[in-house]
Amino acid sequence: QVQLEESGGGLVQAGGSLRLSCAVSGSGPYFRLSDMGWYRQAPGKQREMVAVISRESNIDYADFVKGRFTISRDNFKNTVSLQMDSLKPEDTAVYYCNRRLGDSDFWGQGTQVTVSS
Repeated sequence: QVQLEESGGGLVQAGGSLRLSCAVSGSGPYFRLSDMGWYRQAPGKQREMVAVISRESNIDYADFVKGRFTISRDNFKNTVSLQMDSLKPEDTAVYYCNRRLGDSDFWGQGTQVTVSS
């Protein structure tokens, strides 16, 4: 059974940094074939894409994080990370890790990121 476990969330002041990690288990050799991504959902808002990294390591960022966030993956450790710098209060949300392989979508439980002003 595929499981995604996020870690690294917390409370930080505006301008600070956090690093989120997502460990994927149960995917075996298929992790490297998967597209991975980070999404977020703020209270009262829809879930939105933050950053995605394909199986070929092609990367796409939402405009609102370009230049501040960096996504990376480790196909040996089956992990995907999100380095978040220059955080803003509007980055406050629950951040979710996503794994996509073909028509299959898997989500983690999410980790809370709170940025104080």
